[in-house]
Amino acid sequence: MPTTCTNPTIEPLVLGPFSLESRLIVGTGKYENWDVMREALDASGASAITVAVRRERLLDDQGRSLLDAIDLDRYTVLPNTAGCFSADDAVRVARLGRELLSQLGNPGQHWVKLEVLGDKATLLPDPVGTLEACRELVADGFTVLCYSSDDPIMATRLRDAGAASVMPAGSPIGTGRGIANPAAIAIIRDLLKNPEHGGDPNYPLIVDAGVGTPSDVTLAMELGVDGVLLNTGIAHADDAVRMAWAMRQACESGYHGYRAGRIGRKLYASASSPWTGVVSTIPGE
Repeated sequence: MPTTCTNPTIEPLVLGPFSLESRLIVGTGKYENWDVMREALDASGASAITVAVRRERLLDDQGRSLLDAIDLDRYTVLPNTAGCFSADDAVRVARLGRELLSQLGNPGQHWVKLEVLGDKATLLPDPVGTLEACRELVADGFTVLCYSSDDPIMATRLRDAGAASVMPAGSPIGTGRGIANPAAIAIIRDLLKNPEHGGDPNYPLIVDAGVGTPSDVTLAMELGVDGVLLNTGIAHADDAVRMAWAMRQACESGYHGYRAGRIGRKLYASASSPWTGVVSTIPGE
């Protein structure tokens, strides 16, 4: 039953054994420099951040490690198999990430953001390779968060393969086109979360990739997803730190907006004030 909410709170986002205070997950790539990255991460309010594990992505041109620039006591690192184009490569990189973070004592070493890409032009996921890698990593004890297309049937296949979260793309990686197919995201939400379709209301669904503006984040959350993962929309903004703050507010706004329950859409207008029973205050009437 609805209750008056004078100080609304946001429930933690639960992903397998991990509980995140923020429902916005942000990446660590593409920033102008590491100082800007650190400020943007702080402004985003994120409690989990993604790091691409491949060696050439972890080191800068001076051989310094990205992980040295991150406060590992503050953020939970989510290893990412970005740049992998086969299931075998993604599984290998995921295991490298687990070993690397285990040495650093970070609690994120047993989970992974799984990406198996189909080609370099679209950076869309390879559905067959993603499903294959997901099954192998789940069997190996990973909490697997699967980057996928917005295909509802593929989403159910990944869930059934043991993915702790399915993460359909709003639009292709780095395009900034936002939520290209809101209806598809809504169908995925229904199939994964609605008990009438065999879903679980608590199954976490995250929109990943293609987000360009705060309004994109709000729309995603208003569709009933549980979180948003993004990188380029912040890192390539003219003012990355201000954009990170805006994305944070947008995520929280969409979270509350969905749970508040929007009004129904109507074809014709509906007056805010009644037509009858109104006492005129105009002199002489």
